[in-house]
Amino acid sequence: MTGQRVPIEPQRVDAPLTQSATFLVVTATNKSGSIQTIKSTLAGLDSLAKNVSIRDLNAQFACTVGIGSDIWDSLTGLPRPAELHPFREVKGSKHTAVSTPGDLLFHIRSERRDICFEFERQLMDQLGDSVSVVDETVGFRYFDVRDLLGFVDGTANPVGPAVPSSVLVAEEDTSAQGGSYIVVQKYTHALESWKKLSAEQQEKIIGRTKLDNVELDDAESGQRSHKTLNTIEDEQGNEHDILRDNMPFGSPGSGDFGTYFIGYTRRLWVIEKMLERMFVGDPPGLHDRLLDFSTPLTGTTFFAPSASFLTSLDSD
Repeated sequence: MTGQRVPIEPQRVDAPLTQSATFLVVTATNKSGSIQTIKSTLAGLDSLAKNVSIRDLNAQFACTVGIGSDIWDSLTGLPRPAELHPFREVKGSKHTAVSTPGDLLFHIRSERRDICFEFERQLMDQLGDSVSVVDETVGFRYFDVRDLLGFVDGTANPVGPAVPSSVLVAEEDTSAQGGSYIVVQKYTHALESWKKLSAEQQEKIIGRTKLDNVELDDAESGQRSHKTLNTIEDEQGNEHDILRDNMPFGSPGSGDFGTYFIGYTRRLWVIEKMLERMFVGDPPGLHDRLLDFSTPLTGTTFFAPSASFLTSLDSD
């Protein structure tokens, strides 16, 4: 008999960009039976998704689940992904990438806000008091995929065949194969201060033109742009991409404006290197000037296992 294995079905980490998204971060409570309730809910997530998405098959619904380091062992009882650990605070001379709690992430996406709402409502009904909410952020797609600073966001995302090789763990960690590391950060923007800069000053900080999104030349030395600091190469000179599905959020009435950063990656160290370069600087001391106008309120790391992994959680 020839060697065969059950195909590993990844979660839809590369689901299409949608008009609406909900980022829900929760922690497990110490209530009796909490872990078992979470297990059964995650194992049945596919059925819940079908129940909601059937209402509008054109709504591009998807939900990706990430599991945090602190709950991995008790929830799965299986080997940990090689790079999974709590978000590491990155402290620069002026700005800090904070580390905040989170056992589970639900990245809920749809073309329709009501579909996201209904899925989250049914999800929370099933989870009940087994979890407590750490953060819930509702994002929206802003015009032609721009952030609230006015720039196109996500241009550097891999496309086509490059997506799996950038996002999904492969033969380097067989127990985590088909999964993806996720880092989330919730940033608020000082828009009034940002608006005082000229378009040329803003473009120099970002590394792209504002109107037509043309990439500017990298600085050969000294202060580097946000684009340059987020371009990561390994020791062999190979560039490593991540998949971003960032969303603006906010309320003009309360003066709350921000970007919810979410990055999917095959290699967690790539995003960690980005954050080090942004907050510490490259060279050290020359931090990403975007941070003078953008403050991180959260920082959490998760691992999104394969869909088949989730389904098996309640098999015992």
